[in-house]
Amino acid sequence: MKLLLPLFLATQASAFAPASQSVRQQNALFAESSSLADLKSDASKLNPIVGFYDPLNLSEADLWYQGQDATIGFLRHAEIKHGRVAMAAFVGYCIQSNWHFPWAQTRDGASFPSIDLSPEQQWDAIPAAAKWQIIVVIGALELWGEASGRVSEQPHYMRGGQPGKYPSFQLFRDEVHFVLDLYDPFGFSKKMTAEKKERRLVMEVNNGRLAMLGIFGFLSADTIEGSVPLLKNIAIPYDGQVMSPFETGY
Repeated sequence: MKLLLPLFLATQASAFAPASQSVRQQNALFAESSSLADLKSDASKLNPIVGFYDPLNLSEADLWYQGQDATIGFLRHAEIKHGRVAMAAFVGYCIQSNWHFPWAQTRDGASFPSIDLSPEQQWDAIPAAAKWQIIVVIGALELWGEASGRVSEQPHYMRGGQPGKYPSFQLFRDEVHFVLDLYDPFGFSKKMTAEKKERRLVMEVNNGRLAMLGIFGFLSADTIEGSVPLLKNIAIPYDGQVMSPFETGY
């Protein structure tokens, strides 16, 4: 929940530099430098029933005059990233609704908000300093991800890089402080076959899409009574603004 509200879209200047020709690798799902043809091919793997669905023709746009492939890389990366955030938000919503963190929330010993409150109400109840800590960390992670071409050999997702691939923290570990990588910090996927990786990528995108619907289903059920009939018996009415994170407790 707290990861969903303050999404930052920090960008790196190199992402909007004049486009250059890059090496194409299109023999696998979510390959580097995807094209419109790849999107249509991947759509049948993601959902054979729905197939390719782009009612606004966004995949044919030319955002920031960088070319269609750069636009597709941006849109695909955005979907994967927001799907991951939504999965974290959905799980967080369920945990916060049912389990109270037993340790102190602040240095003066104040406890976390009660689970009698909805996750939205819990967010309103935490101090402004805590909200800013969350936002600053998310912003730092965004900047590190956007600077992938600067901190690793991995090209930017609008410049032939693989959408959704987050760079390692190796440079940060070497120069600043030890920190685990976000994805597979213990190297469990090193021996994973290419076919299994592709299946897991399909699962991740589909689960991310479902989670985006799920978390907004919770938010809608809490803020608009009866809007989600399946959740009417568990929704906790909330009269605040879910898209205004600092409306209360600033």
